[in-house]
Amino acid sequence: MLKKALILAVVFIIGLVIFFNWFKKDTKKHSPAAVAEYTDGSLKIKIDYCKPYAKGRIIFGEEAADALQPYGKYWRLGANEATTLEINQPLLFNDKKLAAGKYSIYAYPGENLWTICVNKEWDRWGAQEADAEKDVLRTEVNAINNAGFQEQLEIELKPTDSSQTINLIIHWDKTEVIVPLKK
Repeated sequence: MLKKALILAVVFIIGLVIFFNWFKKDTKKHSPAAVAEYTDGSLKIKIDYCKPYAKGRIIFGEEAADALQPYGKYWRLGANEATTLEINQPLLFNDKKLAAGKYSIYAYPGENLWTICVNKEWDRWGAQEADAEKDVLRTEVNAINNAGFQEQLEIELKPTDSSQTINLIIHWDKTEVIVPLKK
């Protein structure tokens, strides 16, 4: 009897693992994985995220308007697993010190101002809100709401005219947010 129960438990666990892996793979069809990378000399910055589509939906807005991402609510900056930021040396993240390491990055979008958070717990799946006590920094940046329409979420790392600053740009729908990263 104990042997049968143990075999059933093992089969159940294997089934769960197979289902979870299939589910993760299936969701990537709708929001494919993407990477934004920047390298300059010894500095390496990498952002892993998944790119959802607008599909005619209201993306950012009031909850009462059925916005996909309501103002003031947690957003993982993408779809599927947590969006991650990996840097191999310290830098200033919107003028706040950020040590080298791998982090999750998420936001609380607002109509004109976004709170961007960097959290040491980077290996998370789903839309579960991050533990704010594990945030290593929070910063506010302005939202540009009249940017050109972007059907699919795009995150890029773009150097500025200053060789010391790289802009982390988040653009989806008609909203764009820029976070300066300084060496």
